[in-house]
Amino acid sequence: MNKNIKLAVAGAVLALSASAANAGIIIPAGDWTLDIGGNVNTFATWTRHTGTASIYGGYEGFVGGANSTSTKTASNITTGLLPNYLSVSGTTRQNDLDVAFTISINPGSSTTQGGIQTGNLNQENRQAFMTFGDKSWGSIKLGKDLGIFAGDAILNDMTLLGVGSGAGALAGNTTTIGRIGTGFIYADWKSQVAYTTPNFNGFQATIGLTQGWNTRASTSAGSLGTTGRSGSQTAYEGKASYSFAANDVTGKVWVSGISQKIETTTALDEDRAWGADIGATVSAGNFGLTGYYYSAEGLGTTIQFLDAYTSAGVQRSSDGGYVQGTYVLPTKTKLGVSWGESNLDRAGADATTLLKSNEMWAAGLYHPLTKHLNLVAEYAHSTSENHAGAENKNRTASFGGILFF
Repeated sequence: MNKNIKLAVAGAVLALSASAANAGIIIPAGDWTLDIGGNVNTFATWTRHTGTASIYGGYEGFVGGANSTSTKTASNITTGLLPNYLSVSGTTRQNDLDVAFTISINPGSSTTQGGIQTGNLNQENRQAFMTFGDKSWGSIKLGKDLGIFAGDAILNDMTLLGVGSGAGALAGNTTTIGRIGTGFIYADWKSQVAYTTPNFNGFQATIGLTQGWNTRASTSAGSLGTTGRSGSQTAYEGKASYSFAANDVTGKVWVSGISQKIETTTALDEDRAWGADIGATVSAGNFGLTGYYYSAEGLGTTIQFLDAYTSAGVQRSSDGGYVQGTYVLPTKTKLGVSWGESNLDRAGADATTLLKSNEMWAAGLYHPLTKHLNLVAEYAHSTSENHAGAENKNRTASFGGILFF
């Protein structure tokens, strides 16, 4: 599996499972070395939703299932947090530069409508970028890839190999959402121009410009709309990390941030949204521990710039984080337990039915059946609460497998 896919698709696999592939399908092609890699995954899921609250904001309907005051159940057979992934990458050395490219496609594995097997609901394209550089001065990336801010939060989430929450809202190529919105804001896939430094004895940094995004609003029905606020300039994103190893202890500490100007009530009225985070992960023998925290203004919750502003253009504050512990059993099965929460504050004249928090407990077993194949069983319990104190709860059990090549 090529380096970029390891980082952007299966970055958590090396930390969570001994069955990760070390390389994809390598093909020499003249001056180039091509690498074909990816994953296939499918899970059977069972979700039970119990509701007492009318909640809008933070795409609560997607996070936990239907935004309803009734009891509902749903069972689906679908992909987990990761979509199915097929990536073609190429590397070469030319004029004292390491040059590379990656292009990926993400076919869906499930549909809820007979006779419909093609179209936008069944196809995504998450990566299309090139890099060039040298180990002496670093590398430059041009194109679409995983966002810089909060990227490490999702790559260290144990549910990256499984389902987490969101399994009850299946539609076309929709993946589940793992812990997105219940501990961190989604880094997403962004067009970018970024520079990454060489690795200085474990320290490395990335700075970049990413495409400015418009703000979005969720409704009481759980759908997404627009607030009329637009990203007036490209965003600035950056990350710094330090990786260390000593005897049986390895780990990584990182910080990242994002800043973007947002047009509010008029084209001349601009505001600046920002977010910052800090995280760390440590492994010692068979034990692993991860901790993460973020804080933001005007960045919203769950998805970047979702419900970030009121209809009058007032910024909302948000924060959250998660903690996660893992242990490798003698059978090589990894047991993981995690808790996380994302919070959204009221602003201006917001109603008390605005989402206040999404919280999730999760437990999972991740067993390396072969070098490349993992069997996964998970249970997740999520709670969405509005500012009036009313709650909706969702319980999801899942079982399936994920194959990396």
